[in-house]
Amino acid sequence: MTQSTDLPPAREDADTVAAQPTRSAPAWTGILRRGRDAGDSAIKLKTLVSGVVVLAMAATIGVLGWQLHRESGDLDAIHAAAADSARAEQVALDYATAAAEMNFQDLSTWRTRLTKGTSQELSGRLTQAATSMEQIIIPLQWVSTAKPIAAKVRSVDDGVYSVDCFVSILTKNSQAPEGIQSTATYQLSLDSANNWTISDIGGIGPAFGPTDPPR
Repeated sequence: MTQSTDLPPAREDADTVAAQPTRSAPAWTGILRRGRDAGDSAIKLKTLVSGVVVLAMAATIGVLGWQLHRESGDLDAIHAAAADSARAEQVALDYATAAAEMNFQDLSTWRTRLTKGTSQELSGRLTQAATSMEQIIIPLQWVSTAKPIAAKVRSVDDGVYSVDCFVSILTKNSQAPEGIQSTATYQLSLDSANNWTISDIGGIGPAFGPTDPPR
């Protein structure tokens, strides 16, 4: 019986096949290493992009915060200016209404209202004007009642508010016992830095008669 000579080559083929993975291991290792490097690069890129996005968001928030703060300051200034104008108008209108009311039987009260809230210089001028007007008011038995109509700031110059006031006045005297309805216009200057003191008055209407107080 003849022995087969094919077994050794078969063993050699098995050895060859067994050895092939060992020879190809470096190639797989390189592929795995390149995969890990690519993954690390992707992670670094994502981290870099995330950092840029965070910085951009922080810068945007900072700009928005600055704009909001500036706009808030502007709004505060607008509200403060509106409040000052409203106060000037109210002070002026209250004064004009009180000054327009007089009664020949109680002129001392009228003189007090006439000089209340005015500067020292203006108070002296008004007192002098009132003394002159009494020579007309008493003989005519002058009585006036007043109601406020409106007041509007005309201008502001270095804290001094110029205000136009309009007052409705009903005047009764010996020549017009039924009464005469009229509208008096007052132009007042108020110093906001001096507790809203009235420093000047112009355009005096019927409350003071046909002439303005002397300046």
